[in-house]
Amino acid sequence: MKQFLKFTLASIVGVIIAGILLLFITIGIISAMVSRSDEPAQIQGNSVLLLKFDHAIVDRARKNPLGDLDFGVFQGSKTVGLNDILDCIRKAKTDDNIKGIYLNPMDIEAGMASIEEIRSALKDFKTSGKFIYAYGDYLSQKAYYLVTVADTLALNPQGSVDFRGLGGERTFYKKGLEKLGVEMQIIRHGKFKSAVEPFLLDKMSDENRLQTETYLKSIWKEMLTDISASRKMGFDELNDIADMVATFRKADFAKKKNLVDRLKYKDQVIDDLKKLTGTSEKDDVKAVDIYKYIKVPEQRAQKGIARKKIAVIYASGSIDASMSDDGIKSEELSRTIREARRDSSIKAIVLRINSPGGSAYGSEVIWREVKLAAATKPVIASMGDVAASGGYYIAAAANTIMADRTTITGSIGIFGMIPNLQNLMTNKLGITTDVVMTNEHSDMISVIRPMSKFERDLMQQTIEEGYDTFITRVADGRKMEKTSVDDIGQGRVWAAPNAKEIKLIDSFGGLNDAIELAKKMAKLDTYRIVNLPKLKDPITELLKGFSSSAKAGFMKDELGENYKYYEQMRSLISQKGILARMPYDIDIH
Repeated sequence: MKQFLKFTLASIVGVIIAGILLLFITIGIISAMVSRSDEPAQIQGNSVLLLKFDHAIVDRARKNPLGDLDFGVFQGSKTVGLNDILDCIRKAKTDDNIKGIYLNPMDIEAGMASIEEIRSALKDFKTSGKFIYAYGDYLSQKAYYLVTVADTLALNPQGSVDFRGLGGERTFYKKGLEKLGVEMQIIRHGKFKSAVEPFLLDKMSDENRLQTETYLKSIWKEMLTDISASRKMGFDELNDIADMVATFRKADFAKKKNLVDRLKYKDQVIDDLKKLTGTSEKDDVKAVDIYKYIKVPEQRAQKGIARKKIAVIYASGSIDASMSDDGIKSEELSRTIREARRDSSIKAIVLRINSPGGSAYGSEVIWREVKLAAATKPVIASMGDVAASGGYYIAAAANTIMADRTTITGSIGIFGMIPNLQNLMTNKLGITTDVVMTNEHSDMISVIRPMSKFERDLMQQTIEEGYDTFITRVADGRKMEKTSVDDIGQGRVWAAPNAKEIKLIDSFGGLNDAIELAKKMAKLDTYRIVNLPKLKDPITELLKGFSSSAKAGFMKDELGENYKYYEQMRSLISQKGILARMPYDIDIH
């Protein structure tokens, strides 16, 4: 028996020691990979910058040295930062080793405003005299909108172009919840505040349909404006093609209708690129993808490092969504803004917002720091794909608000949502509850019984006070009357062109334009950009990414295409308190 225990204990100790050694070895390997990934890249002459957009585009990507590796469910986070893409295009414009850009997307996982900013950067790149060549087997509407900026647009002879206009569908949970015995008790202000509609109705309200049609038509108009200018085609001509649904027609239809310039196979495209870069027929085209080009040092006009800075502070995701590792944490973001305000070397702040909103309290916390900063130094709010509800709340105090033409904003309104699970618990599951209280309303807010009139009236009063605070913040920041803000508020969502007309934003422009404006407002000749909040070290981000990817991976495997509905429910249910949030998540195709 003693021998058995001895060998068992020795085995356990051996396993523990082996595990510790394996951990140190793994950390060493990852550290070596991180160190190697940070090494500057060298680019050969006569190269082309390859833009495939095969990873999801976010405003600012985490540092993950193993992002391209796949470990099954435990896979790296496959994202690329919009800021990195814009920087690469700008660097390539003056890089003598880069002869042109090769666009080869199929689809682009990004919002319309992000694609608009990339397109604008490519348009600026063309002023260098360098070429942009685009090719695709199949081009989604987003991809097609982007590649129309190219000097040459080629399509595979068996390919197709998705061109059919914009549409959006809404998912409603009311009948499903009724079958489960769940009642959603809603308190809101604003006839357009349709975040709660999926739980109250089985189809869109007239107000929701109106606002959706308005912003979809506005975004489509801006897309047609750019495509029309690039392809030299009229609006009516393009709309006629969309009505014919080019998506399901052959490549020769796209060529005949002037949607593309040429029909070519990949080998023919490679031959074209060789001619454009002066590469001999026997050699391969030297292509560098964006993930490598990010690591190419930028040539500075001045010597040394500029002391004066412009801080770009990123506010991406829902505000204070308690179940998410991502998103905006109001305390952390407000601390970042406060530190930037107190830093004398930071002469201006660009607050980059890509948020549908979230916690009304969290939005107020951030708003306060934006207001204090704007009284000290120039603060420019730069709106990305979405800056609505709480996302607009935190922008309202900025000195200037800029947005892309395809940005979604507004949604000035708040709501509260409390489920009543009594029917589910009692009649469906046979579970009952009892309560003991010291005061009349000690168990408020309860999810196992309906709200009383007193409770509903109290909640409505809180909502009304919160809405009044919201429109007051907007009125003060935008120099408007509260009644005027209320007229354009009511939870209504606006596309940027409409938002500009009603003075919710000041001008159109992307992140680069906001930085340029910050430079002018701060009267800077030389400066450098600091991106905030500071990203965590790559190893921490890697381990965090594995954990979150694993959880998401299991759900995606089980739910497939329905995963997006799970995410929508999860996001709304996880929010606490009164919400200043977008009516829904917008995904335009």
